[in-house]
Amino acid sequence: MHDHHDHSAMFRSRFWVSLVLTVPVVLYSHMLMSLTGWTPPEVPADQWIGPVLGTIAFLYGAPVFLRMGWTELRHRQPGMMLLISMGLLVAFGASVATTLDLLDTDLWAELTTLLTIMLLGHWLEMRALGQAQGALAALAALLPDEAERVVDGEPRDGSADQLETVPVADLRPGDVVLVRPGGRVPADGEVVDGTAEVDESMVTGESRPVPKAEGDRVVAGTVATDSAVRIRVDKVGDDTALAGIQRLVVEAEASKSRAQALADRAAALLFYVALVAGFLTFAVWVGLGRTDDAFLRTVTVLVIACPHALGLAIPLVVSLSTSISARAGILVKDRLALERMRTVDVVLFDKTGTLTRGAHVVTGVAPADGLDEASLLALAGAVESDSEHPLARAIVAAAHERAGTLPRATAFRAIPGRGVEAMVEGSTVAVGGPALLRARGLDGSPAPAEWAERGAAVLHVVRDDRVVGALALEDEVRPESREAVDGLHRLGVKVAVITGDARPVADAVGAELGIDEVMAEVLPEDKDAAVAGLQSRGMKVAMVGDGVNDAPALARADVGIAIGAGTDVAIESAGVVLASSDPRAVLGVIRLSRASYRKMLQNLAWGAGYNLFAIPLAAGVLAWAGITLSPAVGAVLMSASTIIVALNAQLLRRVHLGRPEAPPAMAAPPPAHHHARPVHSAS
Repeated sequence: MHDHHDHSAMFRSRFWVSLVLTVPVVLYSHMLMSLTGWTPPEVPADQWIGPVLGTIAFLYGAPVFLRMGWTELRHRQPGMMLLISMGLLVAFGASVATTLDLLDTDLWAELTTLLTIMLLGHWLEMRALGQAQGALAALAALLPDEAERVVDGEPRDGSADQLETVPVADLRPGDVVLVRPGGRVPADGEVVDGTAEVDESMVTGESRPVPKAEGDRVVAGTVATDSAVRIRVDKVGDDTALAGIQRLVVEAEASKSRAQALADRAAALLFYVALVAGFLTFAVWVGLGRTDDAFLRTVTVLVIACPHALGLAIPLVVSLSTSISARAGILVKDRLALERMRTVDVVLFDKTGTLTRGAHVVTGVAPADGLDEASLLALAGAVESDSEHPLARAIVAAAHERAGTLPRATAFRAIPGRGVEAMVEGSTVAVGGPALLRARGLDGSPAPAEWAERGAAVLHVVRDDRVVGALALEDEVRPESREAVDGLHRLGVKVAVITGDARPVADAVGAELGIDEVMAEVLPEDKDAAVAGLQSRGMKVAMVGDGVNDAPALARADVGIAIGAGTDVAIESAGVVLASSDPRAVLGVIRLSRASYRKMLQNLAWGAGYNLFAIPLAAGVLAWAGITLSPAVGAVLMSASTIIVALNAQLLRRVHLGRPEAPPAMAAPPPAHHHARPVHSAS
């Protein structure tokens, strides 16, 4: 990335110097006089303006091309720089021959114009590539230079004498840092004090701020938007998620696609075509006794045949797509995986943690014995307050949301295999599954049959040996999953889900989201066999997962996509990594794949087609009809083709990869306990 910016500055300075030298050479050239009939004012020794200024321009501007051409020759990889070098050397040699009266045609104006246009074209190219590869610079800029570290490492009241400002590089795991409102998180860690809405858009592409409280993880580069929080650092430097993203961007830019390999072969072939065409052109025109035209036509062929547009066709698309995707939270590890994504027939989602949040929520409340929903949730929440079970945490969260303050529970105890029990407001209250009712000889549960039919976990609430209600808990379907499935269908892609859950649970999720094929009760070790089964039916499969047990399936699939919240093993097995856990990002991967492939083919067709059409004109095959091209005109056409390729690649920026736009700034953020299905009554 820095090389492109450095090269851009170098080509820019050489272009301006060359332009200043070229103007008087052209003004006093026979070329301008013959074209316009204009005669410049006489100056002393004006016949030396072309040779002197032209030589200075050549010695200052040409070496950069000559060095790169020599490198191509030394590595036996002839390409555009060697062609440019040959064209410039032939033009300079012919110009010197003109000054020595060995040729009649004045080529100094052609040489300087050719050199100036070449420098301009390469300046614009390096500038475009530098802008396209700005993703790394943007990522690096996310980290603050300094952090406020709590001196004794413990969360306290934030007074000035308890903090010290240190460089981010000095942070170590275990340090506690203060992030003020509007400040950037300096390292990965866990919130140990305070709550805040954290803007993660620059890392994950998620448009809405994410609520963070004590115990939640945050990553370096994100912004605490509204409140101060204290964070205990656990990953610094190269171990942070941001550093991992930077590594993926570098790997993506370095990996070669099939289209890039094709462009490289075409550019190498075109070099030999141009070389042969140049020799034939020179030989034919010399054979016709027109030595001046032989030099002129040969220089034009070498210049116009330069595979400049072809050399830029793919790298610029690769750089742009890598930068655009990284800003949208789509990290491409393997360019081939991205190319294959355009041909995918089916996207296979792992259910838990991908289409669902991987955490249960209360989705149904059925009170009995005169209780209302809030009172039933308060009883259950009080009993479960001391339990660490995931279902217990879901009940407590729902109870706080619906009932507010919970009554105090005492004498808490777990009942192995059945549930939990505690004293609440003088009554013995137990919460458990069907085994709890069987053990106590109770029946008459108010739970609707549809709960069990759709695979919900059903817990009963018993007070003083009377069933007073039931709760349904289900893995929360992500609100955005339906939009992801609908979007894939609109793109002509089928959607399947795979899970180890029971068939009713999987079918319920499939029916809710409109999924085409549901694979349930699949053992972790059989997930890759399921992928192979889809492939045996002639389908190209993209697998989306986040867990260790998804890694074999991710590797087996035509394209493996790991969500950013997943494990390192899953990420290592995937060709594409989504920085967020939003399944809608898969739509962006397909759109990017299809759009970038179209741009590659369009640029390849233009770059190669332009050369095949222009070389015969440059060689003078239509000279009998008065149609000829000078080296300067050839350079203009070559640069124009490069600009067309660059502009066409820039249209990639119009591809929509992200999720729906963020809500207006004044809109309230979503509640912390947002449910895909609302809690409903079954009474």
